[in-house]
Amino acid sequence: MDDEVELQAVLVAIFGLIIELMNEVNSFVVFMSFGYLFLRRRTIQSRRLQGNYSLRSKVTRQLDRLHFLINYNDETCKDHIRMNSDCFNRLCFLLQNLGGLSSTRNVSISEQVAIFLTVLSHHTKNRVVKHSFDRSGYTISKHFNGVLNTLLRLHRVLLAKPVHVPDDSTDYRWKYFKGCLGALDGTYIPVRVPHSDIPRYRNRKGNVSVNVLAVCDQNMNFVYVLSGWEGSAADSRILRDAVTRPHGFKVPNGSYYLCDDGYTNGNGFLAPYRGVRYHLKEWDDSRQPQNYQEYYNLKHAKARNCIERSFGILKARWGILRSNSYYPIKTQNRFILDCCLLHNFIRTHMDVDPYEDDVPESYSDVNEGNGGTEGYIDQVESSQEWTSWRDNLAIQMFVDYDRRVWTYMEEKELVCALKELVVKGHKCDNGFRSGYLNLLENSIASKFPGTDLKGDPHINSKIHVWKKQYACLKLMLGVSGIGLNSTTFRIDALPEVWAAYIKVDSAARGLQKKTFPFYADWTEIFGNDRATGADSQAYVDAEQDVLNRTSKNADNSVGGDKSFEVPAANDQSTAEFSTFNVGESSSATKDKSKGLKRK
Repeated sequence: MDDEVELQAVLVAIFGLIIELMNEVNSFVVFMSFGYLFLRRRTIQSRRLQGNYSLRSKVTRQLDRLHFLINYNDETCKDHIRMNSDCFNRLCFLLQNLGGLSSTRNVSISEQVAIFLTVLSHHTKNRVVKHSFDRSGYTISKHFNGVLNTLLRLHRVLLAKPVHVPDDSTDYRWKYFKGCLGALDGTYIPVRVPHSDIPRYRNRKGNVSVNVLAVCDQNMNFVYVLSGWEGSAADSRILRDAVTRPHGFKVPNGSYYLCDDGYTNGNGFLAPYRGVRYHLKEWDDSRQPQNYQEYYNLKHAKARNCIERSFGILKARWGILRSNSYYPIKTQNRFILDCCLLHNFIRTHMDVDPYEDDVPESYSDVNEGNGGTEGYIDQVESSQEWTSWRDNLAIQMFVDYDRRVWTYMEEKELVCALKELVVKGHKCDNGFRSGYLNLLENSIASKFPGTDLKGDPHINSKIHVWKKQYACLKLMLGVSGIGLNSTTFRIDALPEVWAAYIKVDSAARGLQKKTFPFYADWTEIFGNDRATGADSQAYVDAEQDVLNRTSKNADNSVGGDKSFEVPAANDQSTAEFSTFNVGESSSATKDKSKGLKRK
């Protein structure tokens, strides 16, 4: 009997332990279940925020980005890669079929070229481009250098072939330079080099750069480019190196290029006269050529300006050329060369250059030499024969210089015709209505039958000169000590007054010896066409104007006078005071005295 009781007690104890164990297991299971549900919820929320990663979605984003960049519209394409979609597809075709560029398993040729052009156009860093194209930094760097080296292989196709200026040329810039092939000059491109090399690359302007020699034809397409010379090198030294290289710059005998006075005037290179006005900014309507050297320099500057404009368009298009980059110096020289090749490609294959609209689109090809020195100029040096030829050319140009000189009666008739147009209502806010040149031409032709004066350029140029002279005179005559003589119609001014004035207005320098018999008529004709700045004010002017108006109103007011003091605007501890008399009414004075008593 006792054994049964003990057995029951043991069984009860065992069942109690089992029940307690099951309760603990249930609590653990419930706890783990709640933990799993919590973690599951956080994972779902994070996936909703970040999105599920998959190679398919990544490729889709890359394709959408490329499609938007190239095929969305031409304006977007030109803003990002500086060319339209048709030009971009042509470039990819050339790089693939002529350059040997091939696509990889994950990156197409179009994407490689788009990466390359994006970096050149905006000077975008690798870390930014890899996020734009959803690629790794290694992929961006690899394909940038791949397209960079492939494009260099196309220089034989993309470089322009120079064409001589024909004997029957009618281009006003080039018709005097028969046999000329184009123009050349050097430009500075900023670069980043090791600290030990900075002295060699520092140019005369104090910037670290390379001196790039470039040659272009009449259509502003590059013919030859030499990059890599340090900024401290002289232009003539770089040209000498380019000519003497085995596969360098070739100038056929009997032909020549225009260059500035930084180069030697020798066989194949026509330079301007030194010590004579040359740059276009030094010429205006009041400064006309006085001898054959000045006239030659003027024509030379207008023709050679094509290379300057080429540099301007090149740097405006490719942002990587406007600031230094972190690439090795050899890579920097290579993308300078590539930018010049792309410049030619865009100007050749796009109907309108976004940065220069009115340039001829086509150019003719000429046969290229075999790379030897026979038949080409192989040295750069001055020669008396070439200098004599330049003098003869300049004299002949000056002899042909036929500047139309107006007579007094012709100018008087033009003034009368302009006044008649003003009376008839042909005058608008800032000039005359369209068609006025034909009316003026007909009026002068009726007065002087058989005259050779035309609306454009003769009458248009004359009106332009008159408007500039009228603007200068109007400002000048408002200065104390300068006047217009009513008898001689010349400017009267004391020497010291005139010397001080031309320092302020350099455009008036050549007007003192001229006569202006029609100044009164110009006032009626041009009137308010020119801005004078008479109502312009700065802070001090406005303050003084307010004080003057206040003092005038005070003088005209009625009432007792009351003086008060205003501290002067200075930094001294004891301020000086200026006394002003301001009229106040008697009531205002009484109120003010009461306020003082209260204080």
